[in-house]
This record gives sequence, C-alpha cells and structure tokens, in this order.
Amino acid sequence: MNFPAIILHESVEDPEADLWFAEPAGFVTLPLNALLAEPDSTDAERMRAAVAPLLDAAPGEMVRQQLVAQLASGQQMLATLCGFGTVHCSIGLHRDDVGGQVSSSAQPLLSLFTISWRDTNVAPRAVTAARAVTAGEGHTDIAFHELPYGPAVLSETTHRAAAGSGLPQQPLLQIHAHLPHPDCKRLAVLTLSTTATARREEYRAILRQVVETVRFEKPLGADS
Repeated sequence: MNFPAIILHESVEDPEADLWFAEPAGFVTLPLNALLAEPDSTDAERMRAAVAPLLDAAPGEMVRQQLVAQLASGQQMLATLCGFGTVHCSIGLHRDDVGGQVSSSAQPLLSLFTISWRDTNVAPRAVTAARAVTAGEGHTDIAFHELPYGPAVLSETTHRAAAGSGLPQQPLLQIHAHLPHPDCKRLAVLTLSTTATARREEYRAILRQVVETVRFEKPLGADS
C-alpha cells in the first residue's frame, strides 16, 4: 500500500466548492449526480448510455436483471448517504503489498472514502472538533492536529452488523477526520471505511494524507 502520487480532485477547479482536497492514487470517484439523477434529466441519460454496454454484454436475461438490481441497490445506498449530508464518495482499490511483498492469494483491499457536512452550533473550531468525537459513542484512538487550515480531530470506530441482518459479519473499521469550517457553523467529516482491519495503520495514514491537503479557500488561486 505505497502511495507516491497525489491526484488533485476536480473540485480544485470548482469556484463554488466549499472544500478542496486531493486523494492518493487508487481511488475512483463515484458520479453522484449521474447515479442519483432525475429520470428524465441529461445526467440520467448519460448514465443509461454508460451502463448500456455492460448490460448488453451480459450472457443472459437473468444476469442482466441481477446487474440492474445491484445498480438499484447501490443507488439506494448512495441516496441514503447523501440524505445524511454526503457530498463526495469514492472507492479505493489497492494491493496488499505491505512489507514489499504481494502474496498470490492476497485479495485486493477495498475501501470507501466519503466527505459529509454536518451543521453545528456556533463555537470555537477546536471546541467543535473535540465535541464531534466526545459526543458520539465508540470513538477510539482520538488525536488532535493543528493543520494549516485549522484544527482537526482524527478518531476510529469499529462496527459489526447485527446477527440475523443478512449482512456480512466482518468488522467494519471507520477512520474519521473532523474538520470545522472557518465559519464555525458546520463540520466536514472525512471517513475512510474498510473491512481490512489488519491494515488500520496504513488506512489511517491515507486519511491523514488526504486531510493535510484540505483547504477551505481555493488552493490554486482565484484565477487558476
């Protein structure tokens, strides 16, 4: 899991963005606007055009219907995330090459990176960041950082699906970064989720790497 390159997200060119950031190689951004577009919109038509070759390549109608069902399920999950303030979502796929060796039986490491906004009471930014983890349950490995754009608090939570839920019973590790906005009225929450709990330190380093690139003012200048 070596990450020599940083990829600038397209938000770096968006003058209307509330937050700018970069993420390491290996992450693919999910097009939320297209995936959750209104049925008759231009984005929805582009989505249908992009998915059509995949459906056409299905070996039979049953497989085709399964693909459609999986896409609909994914859209439902993304809609739920967006309902809780998520504005960015990307999937990470990396080789398990810690120590410089890759086993022939090693599975690719999957992760989900999200950015969400939460409204907060007006308070000093350091206080808001601290409250974000002390008010919730189960936060561990809490660390306060003073970064160029202001304070940030990193923490971890681990979840397991309830028995009988039909969901995988693997523990889900979530590493969070809580970044209060300079207006002191909202909080950006960056979360990296994975079932690869054995790679806790590596994933925490990835999130810290992303957090250090965050800016609340356009990083390349107003005219870039």
